[in-house]
Amino acid sequence: MASFKSTKIPIYPKLGEKVTPDTLYWKNYKAPVQIKEFGAVTSIDFSSLAPHNYAVTASTRIHIYGPFSTEPVKTFTRFKDTAYSGKFRSDGQLLVAGCEDSMVRLFDVSGKVALRVFKGHTKGVHVTDFTSDCYHILTGSDDYTCRLWDIPNSTELTSYKEHTDYIRCGITSKLNRDIFITGSYDHTLRMFDARVEKSVMTMDHSQPVESVLLYPSEGLLVSAGGRYVKVWDLLKGGQPLVSLKNHHKTVTCLSLSSNGQRLLSASLDRHVKIYNTTNYKVVHNFDYAASILSLALAPDDESIVVGMTNGVLSIKHRKSPEEKREMAGKQRMQPVYRIFVKGRNYVPKKDDFLVSKPVKSHLAKYDKQLKKFNISKALDTALESWRRNRKPEITVAVMKELDRRGTLKNALAGRDEQNLSQLLNFLIGNVVDPRFTPVLVTATEMILDIYQAVVGQSSVVDRQLVRLQELVEREVDYQQDLLEVLGMLDTLFAASLPRKEVILNSSPLARSDGKIM
Repeated sequence: MASFKSTKIPIYPKLGEKVTPDTLYWKNYKAPVQIKEFGAVTSIDFSSLAPHNYAVTASTRIHIYGPFSTEPVKTFTRFKDTAYSGKFRSDGQLLVAGCEDSMVRLFDVSGKVALRVFKGHTKGVHVTDFTSDCYHILTGSDDYTCRLWDIPNSTELTSYKEHTDYIRCGITSKLNRDIFITGSYDHTLRMFDARVEKSVMTMDHSQPVESVLLYPSEGLLVSAGGRYVKVWDLLKGGQPLVSLKNHHKTVTCLSLSSNGQRLLSASLDRHVKIYNTTNYKVVHNFDYAASILSLALAPDDESIVVGMTNGVLSIKHRKSPEEKREMAGKQRMQPVYRIFVKGRNYVPKKDDFLVSKPVKSHLAKYDKQLKKFNISKALDTALESWRRNRKPEITVAVMKELDRRGTLKNALAGRDEQNLSQLLNFLIGNVVDPRFTPVLVTATEMILDIYQAVVGQSSVVDRQLVRLQELVEREVDYQQDLLEVLGMLDTLFAASLPRKEVILNSSPLARSDGKIM
């Protein structure tokens, strides 16, 4: 009796990942170090001075971490409510933060008690930043106002109330101490000059603005809100340059690489996208375990720090040259393939006594059903959700085997609404795939023959049949267009070939002796 042969699953070539300089650069980080904070991490800010400590704002605390420490080197807890936007001054000596209790606190990094407390806002302060001269502080609040404060005198210098909703982001110019920009949930971005009583420029983002970023030259502004990241030309009066929509949920924060040539955006969809600032195409992507609220890059891109809604702080450090060499050495020391195949092709000699070992064949679940001639159950097994979504080639191979046996039509028949809908979903997703089309077109024709009598009895099945019809018609149109293009190309190639002249002599050839040949 012949043994059962398992279903042959074809192996299709896989497209390898395109390796670019960006891929090599951004993949050159170690496994992330994770630190659990007391609440959602709403702000991360790096000090511009070595050793480049960074401030993490979460819940009612601000922790300062060293570049490689997993424990905070400093903690500020003098907040009665949720703290926001802990920011270092450019000299790294002072830190400012807002709070839900409407107060703004200024800390000495080497101390614990607040040096100054600025009162004037009536609601939570979500935006704080130092001006370029280091003597003034910008704040933005849920009371719709943004204000400038004088540090030495602890007084309010000016206040603007042009926004009509919460102010949730802002940034000061590093080139001009009087210029700053704010973004609000009223969908607008406004540029202010402290020497003028009103805003000097307004841009409409069309979504609640979550984050703003200035390029080092300060000629371009980037804003994030909703699913959009937009770039504005400030030298042309706030003219929009680019609108990017690469995230599936709200974009919460922005950052620039150290050389200013890569823009990073993080979102509630758990992804960090990296764009080339020349053409604004995505060049790399990071995935995280939870929605992202804050993102910061260390100077020289030595670390990527991400804060998430679940209170986890994720830190990725760049690999050092020594670690790269060590990893390369470990890869070279791994066992080579020839060790595993050694002796596999050994042929016994004449006098050797061969002890054979029975090899037990392990059949897949669908093969076991085929062996028992349970064709419907075999097809049901091949249509299990994980298999049809991740490995559709297995489902198609089982259909092909059933068709070879002449039992595919019987396996497709007798299905209820749910099973038929599942089958049609698979056909809709894969029928135009050139790898599967020959088999699935046959299956589609059989399904239409079997179930044409019940068309109109189920709205779900009817919608799927209409969708399948539109899909096939569109694919036929594509094929016709491609054939027309192919005909045009054949004509062009034929016309471009050099013509060879063929000389035809109609007169009979005469021999040298005068006789006709």
